[in-house]
Amino acid sequence: MKKLWLVFLILSVACSEKEGDDNTDPRQEMRNFVQEISSYAKSARPGFLVVTQNGNELLTENGEPDGLPATYYLASIDGCGQEDLFYGYNYDDVATPPAETEWMLSFLDVAKTAGKTIMVTDYCSTPSHIDNSYAQNHAAGYISFAANERELNYIPTYPDHVFGENSTIVQSLPDAKNFLYLINSERYLKKSMFINAVTSTNYDLLIIDLFFNDESAFTAGEIEELRAKANGGRRLVLAYLSVGEAEDYRYYWQSAWNPGNPSWLGTENPDWPGNYLVKYWDPEWQQIICGNDNSYLKKILDAGFDGVYLDRIDAFENF
Repeated sequence: MKKLWLVFLILSVACSEKEGDDNTDPRQEMRNFVQEISSYAKSARPGFLVVTQNGNELLTENGEPDGLPATYYLASIDGCGQEDLFYGYNYDDVATPPAETEWMLSFLDVAKTAGKTIMVTDYCSTPSHIDNSYAQNHAAGYISFAANERELNYIPTYPDHVFGENSTIVQSLPDAKNFLYLINSERYLKKSMFINAVTSTNYDLLIIDLFFNDESAFTAGEIEELRAKANGGRRLVLAYLSVGEAEDYRYYWQSAWNPGNPSWLGTENPDWPGNYLVKYWDPEWQQIICGNDNSYLKKILDAGFDGVYLDRIDAFENF
C-alpha cells in the first residue's frame, strides 16, 4: 500500500501501546505474529508459502541495514515483497528518490543473501518507466510487476509479452520469473470473466484476494483453474491478507466497531478509507487472522492457495 502520510503516523499514536507504556515492542510483536502465521500455515500444509510485503526493517535485529539478520524471522518466510522500489514512492509513475531506493535495497540484500525471493511492485504507467523498472529489478535479481494502477485492478497491456515469459510449470517460489498483482476484481462482472482474463496470461505467479468483488470466496476448483497459463505452463497462486489493518468490508467486520471499540482497533487510514490500524499483538485480532478453524488464514488454506502474501507488515512504524 502507498506510503502513509505523516498525519496518519501522528493520529495513530493515540491507539498505540508503545514500548515504555506496557513494554510492548511493536517491531518484535510483528515478527512474532508473522512467525505464528507461518507456523500455523506450514503445519497445516507443508510447503505453504509465506511472503511479507514492506516492513523489511524486520529482517535485522535492530532494524538497521548493517544489523544482525533476524534469522528466526527469516526462517519463517519464503520471500519479501517491496512496493515503490524504483517507481511510486512519492508519486505514481515518478522515479523513487535514490536515497529511498538505496535504503530499501540494503534490507532486500539481507533477504536475498538468506535465499529469499524478492518480489517488487513498482507503480508506473509510462512505457519507458515500465521498461526501466523491469530492467533494474532483473539486474538486481528480483522478480517484479509494473502496476499501472495503485488499486491493483488491471492486467497491463504493456509490454506485449510478460517480462521473462516462459512455459515452465512453476512449482516453487524460486521458479517464478514474474508475477501479476491483481487483488481488486471490480472490473469483472463475474468470476468466470476474471478467471478467463487471468488464464489468458502467462504470469508465473498470481496474487489475488480470497474474495471476488461479490464477496464470494474463490473455491479450490477455481484456484486450480487460475493456475493454468495460456501457453500450457502452470503458475502459483497466493492470497492477499492484511495483518496490520482491519478492513470494514471483510466478513469479520462488526457494525458496532469503531476506533477504540474493540480496544485493539485504531484510526482509519486516510489513504485507504475503510482500513483501520490494529494492535496486531492483541489475541482477539490474532484469532481473527489465524490459529483456528474460523480464521481468515484457514479459509485461505481451505481454498487451496499455494501461499499467502501478507500486507501491512510495516504497521509497526505507526507505533
